[in-house]
Amino acid sequence: MIVTLLLMALIWFGGGYLGMRRGVRQALIVAIYLFGMLAHVALPSGNALRGYFGAVWGEWALVGIVLFAVIGARTGLAWLREKAQKHAPEKKRPSDLTDTEVDRYARHIFLREIGGAGQKRLKKSKVLVIGAGGLGAPASLYLAAAGVGRIGIIDDDVVDSSNLQRQVIHKDSNIGIPKVFSAEQELAAQNPFIEIRPYNRRLTAELAAELFAEYDLILDGTDNFETRYLVNATAVKLGKPLISAAMTQWEGQISLYDPAHGAPCYQCVFPEAPADGLAPSCAEAGVAGPLPGVIGSLMALEAVKEITQAGEGLRGQLLMYDGLYAVARKIAVKKRSDCPICGTKS
Repeated sequence: MIVTLLLMALIWFGGGYLGMRRGVRQALIVAIYLFGMLAHVALPSGNALRGYFGAVWGEWALVGIVLFAVIGARTGLAWLREKAQKHAPEKKRPSDLTDTEVDRYARHIFLREIGGAGQKRLKKSKVLVIGAGGLGAPASLYLAAAGVGRIGIIDDDVVDSSNLQRQVIHKDSNIGIPKVFSAEQELAAQNPFIEIRPYNRRLTAELAAELFAEYDLILDGTDNFETRYLVNATAVKLGKPLISAAMTQWEGQISLYDPAHGAPCYQCVFPEAPADGLAPSCAEAGVAGPLPGVIGSLMALEAVKEITQAGEGLRGQLLMYDGLYAVARKIAVKKRSDCPICGTKS
């Protein structure tokens, strides 16, 4: 009988190792057992073949009891497991992300302040970046990498060789191409799981309200006060939070303007455009190449914090950075009641 039991074990374990289906292995073992029962019934006592299935019928019957008890238990457990899985509520991945996305954003998900819920908010968020230049380039790249679901970029300029010293989203091969399409190409290559909407046009008052309404958060990286005031007025009118930054030479500044939540608007802090020559553009005064990366990355970081509600943002605070002397300072800014955009005085 030992030889027969070893044969059964070989079929079960060896067959499993070789990939034989469980049902086939069970059928072979049951067939061997039934053949043994037939041998005990049909063959005379003392027959050599009958000896392979126990000296007496009772021994082989005991093997059958154990065998069928094990098979029955395993079959019953498998049936219960299948039934439980069928009626169990469908499990969703944390933050409704695919396995690939969970792996991509794992370092965010590990952060207590973001986690799966925060990454879900990023995926559902819609951010408009105004300007695909020095500030818009790093800001949009990091927003894409962070998993912001929809990124809109508006700019009417084309890539020029003078941009490449600091506007890292553009490549030499893209010189002459509209900046928004150059940016779209890079963002899509960086993260295929997001939507990019390029707007190859100048931002006007007629377009601004309609465009801003489609987004949750506005990032302004433009280099002229006329556009900044237009962006601010539209954002205030629609109740959209605005992250605005500026830079020149070695210095930059950034704040989150949001009168709808008690913070000042841009025009509260900068009531009037400076006189000509007092705030020269980068084209006029120059700019250190990595500085836009610092300030633009801060814009993306503040956007991620705003969307995920992590930490403390820059509402009511103006952050100023001096790259030449490696100094950063922050000052409080307040709403003005006489502000023509968000003030309470008529």
